[in-house]
Amino acid sequence: IEAQAVVEIGNFPEAPEALDALEWGRYNNYNLSDDHFDMLEPSKFARPSPELLSFMKIAELEKPDGDPLSALKKLQRTIYDSFEYKSGITEVHSPIEHALDQRLGVCQDFAHIMITVARQWGIPTRYVSGYLHHKGSRDRSRADATHAWVESYLPSLGWIGFDPTNNIMPRSRHIRAAV
Repeated sequence: IEAQAVVEIGNFPEAPEALDALEWGRYNNYNLSDDHFDMLEPSKFARPSPELLSFMKIAELEKPDGDPLSALKKLQRTIYDSFEYKSGITEVHSPIEHALDQRLGVCQDFAHIMITVARQWGIPTRYVSGYLHHKGSRDRSRADATHAWVESYLPSLGWIGFDPTNNIMPRSRHIRAAV
């Protein structure tokens, strides 16, 4: 299969360091639509399990700290620090328990884990598939492969990306193909 595409590159506004603590209260019927509520539900690959709840307890992620943006940044860093990137350990249909048990996996595993924790906290979060342009950086993901990361909804900012595989906020190097 050969595909051609036009890639539009834009400047992403910098996310602030933190939001006010009132952001948690903005997760309400006034600020959320049906699509947001769908992104709070468990899915085949992003669902709570005893292994996930154990990871959350050990990593002190049961109750989010501070505002939602700060909590998501901490979650992204915790996943990055807690798991080694290693291909061949999981497959496309592997449940998150495989990565949780072995503390090994790839970007899709880390994205599903982050989605599940964020949804447990009540933050609408979705899976993003695309590519990461490496351009000489030291990313953990492979340069010749597709990439996965997440976007979480913050009522004050909209959908904001998080890349737990590389512990970076997606910017112009992240090429989103599908949500």
